[in-house]
Parts: sequence; structure tokens; C-alpha cells
Amino acid sequence: MTVLPAALAILGMGVITYAIRLSLFLLPERVMLPPWLLRALRYVPAAVLSAIILPELLLPSGTLDFSLGNERLLAGVVAAVVAWRTRNVFVIVVVGMIVLWLLQGYWPL
Repeated sequence: MTVLPAALAILGMGVITYAIRLSLFLLPERVMLPPWLLRALRYVPAAVLSAIILPELLLPSGTLDFSLGNERLLAGVVAAVVAWRTRNVFVIVVVGMIVLWLLQGYWPL
């Protein structure tokens, strides 16, 4: 694939993504979304985040790994506990990354 088709594909995907996001804001005021749809939309961020994160935690080498040797899963569990206790995104990310680095042996002690 040459540069031009790749650039056009990326630009097209960006335009489509932006249009989808913008469409809800540009709806006329008289258009009311049903309550069941509004309730369902509240769960979209958690569902998308779970779909991105859980495979990385549970399938680090392409196979399901629930062992104590799965550093990503252990760091994810620690991050989940920190999230439950603090609800501070910055603290969650920092603690999760430090635990992962410690478990993988990258942290200089």
C-alpha cells in the first residue's frame, strides 16, 4: 500500500469517527432519546474500557493465564483495588505501572 491510499484511509476513518460522535450533539432539540437508550449509553465507557484492558490482562501470551506468573493480571488486580479505594485515575495508573514494573523486574532498586 502506498502512502496516499493509507493516508486517505486514515483520514476517512477519522472523519467517520468524528461524524458519529458529533451526530448526537447535532440532533435537534425536539428529538428525545428514549430513557432505555440513555441508561444503556451510561455503560458504554466501562464496556469499551473492559474490552480493551481485559484481553491484555488475561491473555498476555495469546492463551488464557490465571497464574501468579501473569504479572499483568497481578498488577491489574492491584490497580482495581486502588481504583475501588481511591477513585483517582492518576493514582490508579501510577500504582498499576509501578507494580507491573516491579513484578517484571524493570524497576531499579
